[in-house]
Amino acid sequence: MPTIHLTKHLRRVAPERPVTVEGDTLGAALDAYFAVAPAARPYVLDDQGRLRRHVAVFVDGELLTDKTNLALHVGARSEIYVMQALSGG
Repeated sequence: MPTIHLTKHLRRVAPERPVTVEGDTLGAALDAYFAVAPAARPYVLDDQGRLRRHVAVFVDGELLTDKTNLALHVGARSEIYVMQALSGG
């Protein structure tokens, strides 16, 4: 089962520790996570269910570059990190 980690700045709306969830796609894993931590959903997804612009997701150490690809397969031992994306100049 994949494990989802949220960064420290989201700890006020998410569990302090990583959460192991069921799901074989990124979207299914996130849905399972939001069932445990519903207050985290609006910080990660927009009102259309897409990843927010300023959110970065890493799956097994690889940055998700296509933020529309919530159908991305995740394995039983996948590590998913959700964090604030830095931008600016």
